[in-house]
Amino acid sequence: MTSWQHDKNELSATETRWVEKAQDGDRLAFEKLYRSHCDRIYALCWRMCGGDKGLAEDMVQEAFVRAWNKLDLFRGDSKFGTWLHRLAVNVVLSDRRIRVKRLQRERELVDDVERTLVGDRDVFAGLRDDLEAAIAGLPERARTVLVLYDIEGYQHNEIAEMTGMAVGSSKAQLHRARKLVRDILKDPEGS
Repeated sequence: MTSWQHDKNELSATETRWVEKAQDGDRLAFEKLYRSHCDRIYALCWRMCGGDKGLAEDMVQEAFVRAWNKLDLFRGDSKFGTWLHRLAVNVVLSDRRIRVKRLQRERELVDDVERTLVGDRDVFAGLRDDLEAAIAGLPERARTVLVLYDIEGYQHNEIAEMTGMAVGSSKAQLHRARKLVRDILKDPEGS
């Protein structure tokens, strides 16, 4: 065995100990994993984010937060770095899907509002205020699901996991929230 192979095996064993300790809640061990992999994960995120430094930094942070929260799911079938790399890719792709959906919704809203404008630029501000007020007036669970699903782009299974409700409840709350918002916007005076 060459000295390079010996060093590589020793690094792998050390990392395995860090992972095991981190899985037991040792934050210092997780910090060592972070320091060992953060540059590589940043480079990956930076490239996937088109060179946007701020977005890449956000994605790295999100990737490591998810890694900490999902560390118990790491079984060691692959190297920790490989698992973390895949997790970071998923974080960036998920964020991209959410941002694309949000941009599409915003574009559709702007297109709809622009069609209603007849020289009165205050209409857009009024519609936005009415919508914000309608959302703010929703019951908490309905508002939470509406914001997470329609505005932030999460899927029902993700919302269920985040809120502790069943997927079916998330869907029902979304249906309820949309109906309430439509009703409020049709009759803002409540008459």
